[in-house]
Amino acid sequence: MTDRSPRAAVAAPDRRRRRLVLAACSMSMLIVVLDFTAMNVALPTVQRDLHTSVAGLQWTLTSYGLVLASLQLLAGSTGDRIGRRRTFQAGLSLFGLGSALCALAPSLEWLVVFRVIQAIGGAMLTPVSLSIISNTFTGERERARAIGLWSGVAGIGLVAGPLLGGVLVGSVGWRSIFWLSMLVALGALVLITRYVPESKAARPRRIDPVGQLLVLTLLAPLCYAIIEAPQRGWGDPVILAALALAAASVSVLPLWEGRRAEPLIDLRFFHSARFTLAVVIALCATAACAGFLFLATLYLQDARGFSALRTGLWMLPMAVGTAGCAPLAGRLTGNHGPLLPLLLSGTAVAGSGLVFTLLHAEASAGPLILAGYVLIGVGYGMFTAPTTHMVVSGMPRAQAGVAGGIAMTSRLVGQTLGISVTGALLSAGLHHRTHVGPAVFAEASRSAWWVITGCGVAILVLGVLATTRWAARAVRRTAALPQPEAGPADGPAADDGARPPRARG
Repeated sequence: MTDRSPRAAVAAPDRRRRRLVLAACSMSMLIVVLDFTAMNVALPTVQRDLHTSVAGLQWTLTSYGLVLASLQLLAGSTGDRIGRRRTFQAGLSLFGLGSALCALAPSLEWLVVFRVIQAIGGAMLTPVSLSIISNTFTGERERARAIGLWSGVAGIGLVAGPLLGGVLVGSVGWRSIFWLSMLVALGALVLITRYVPESKAARPRRIDPVGQLLVLTLLAPLCYAIIEAPQRGWGDPVILAALALAAASVSVLPLWEGRRAEPLIDLRFFHSARFTLAVVIALCATAACAGFLFLATLYLQDARGFSALRTGLWMLPMAVGTAGCAPLAGRLTGNHGPLLPLLLSGTAVAGSGLVFTLLHAEASAGPLILAGYVLIGVGYGMFTAPTTHMVVSGMPRAQAGVAGGIAMTSRLVGQTLGISVTGALLSAGLHHRTHVGPAVFAEASRSAWWVITGCGVAILVLGVLATTRWAARAVRRTAALPQPEAGPADGPAADDGARPPRARG
């Protein structure tokens, strides 16, 4: 018998609305990931079209990652304060505008500027979309499923990005990647405007503009110095000034944050050795993956002459390895703890870098390239679940979200530093080289591959340290620290101003 009660009549439209909200939030996650993975495949084409150097290519990726990393925490608190839908709409609008401008960029300098605009919008999407999902799906089980689907979209972007980028670059051109991002952003904006009610936190965290400025003045000068030093020299006054500014910022940041009741970065989390080690492990893993993608893409297209589509196909084993190992790492962490997946991750990452140090000019390098992609995919897929577990374990529930935001920021910082460091080493190796063949590129990039190998070794060592009794005692001490008073903003039900959407259509 069909249930014709008023409750049943309302349930179906409400389920449809929530699915559309989830679709819009997932679309936003997809374009943020796609604009990194697809853009990697397009780098050599951009280099030829805009007549730029390796350092210029670094800035097209680093500027994007740098702004994303710097503004993540600020964007989350801004959404809680002025309204999540309003912030999300602003983020999608900026991302779409930045994408359109990137597609029209006449030079590398303008492309970098427009990538910054794109990233400012992108920084608003990830933390705010997660808040919207948490407030739309109020049941524990349905919220867990929704967040799982939302985060799974990142895996889809990782798998589809290289292939999609190869198809678009090979058939239409690299600018089409940005036109596609603009269209997806517009579609998500329509859905958000139509179906998402406005909501704010009843007691939002205070915005910390000085802390935000210190983070920017730490990361931006540091990345500038690393990228530009191979051309200018480490003794150049501009490079020295950039390093001095970064050093001053990293010295002042903990002093400032330690005085605030609601800091941008809560330093008490770092009293937990396991939390600190998890953050550093995440930084090493993402730095290795981003550096690997940057170097391998240039090697395949510039040195070996592969097309963009063929390069995208070579990246598929990495993406499949990541997608397959991520759920396996979750099961291993749940059943045996974080040590085993971290050991597997560190070994695989170190192996991927070691394999590429053995490259040479002969065609038989194909099996080594394939092995390198598989290994980096396994290594990247194995690190997320154990580090996420280590970040939230021992943390009070009310603080888990803030701790997770710091961990996410560390991954973006790692991505940015990975591209900066490996690209700088490659630029130094290629200095004054006019012709770049497979043998020349392999020799010039060898030190960069050793850095990736070192990241894998660091994951191994830090993973062992993070699972010792010493680290477990530090977790218990951190959990016993005084926490901020639980206010009405500590859970999804605490939001005020969450008006039910008007029935439409």
